[in-house]
Amino acid sequence: MRTIDLSPLYRSFIGSDRLASLIDAANRSDSQSTYPPYNIELLGDDKYQISMAVAGFSQDDITIEAQENTLSVQGKKPEQEDSETASRKFLHKGISERNFERKFQLGDHVKVTGAAMADGLLHINLERVIPEAKKPRKIEIGSRLLENQNDK
Repeated sequence: MRTIDLSPLYRSFIGSDRLASLIDAANRSDSQSTYPPYNIELLGDDKYQISMAVAGFSQDDITIEAQENTLSVQGKKPEQEDSETASRKFLHKGISERNFERKFQLGDHVKVTGAAMADGLLHINLERVIPEAKKPRKIEIGSRLLENQNDK
């Protein structure tokens, strides 16, 4: 794994410590399992959808939790009785029944708006909602400040 030198960012960007922490979090999430597979789709300007292949899991087996800028999706199958497992004999077992936890780093002001399951896929809808206080605003240029300084 390569080490990334972020010092040029500190000279050019104000508040790049937030960027550095996001990069560190992304490096930590690289060690995550690749199961289950997922897609991230852009639905509109500020709307997204995560689709995860969760074949074999029911709605009761899946927990979705959003905390700060992290979305966590967990799948936990209930323990099967030994008699039920012993009675089944597989010639090939390609559908995984293992538990999983998948975490996603969300951008600022991205909120989970809903989730649904259909055809073995879990769909999680997200939307970026920027508060009015954070939206760009036009600043009028005036001469009042300069006039006050000249009076001194």
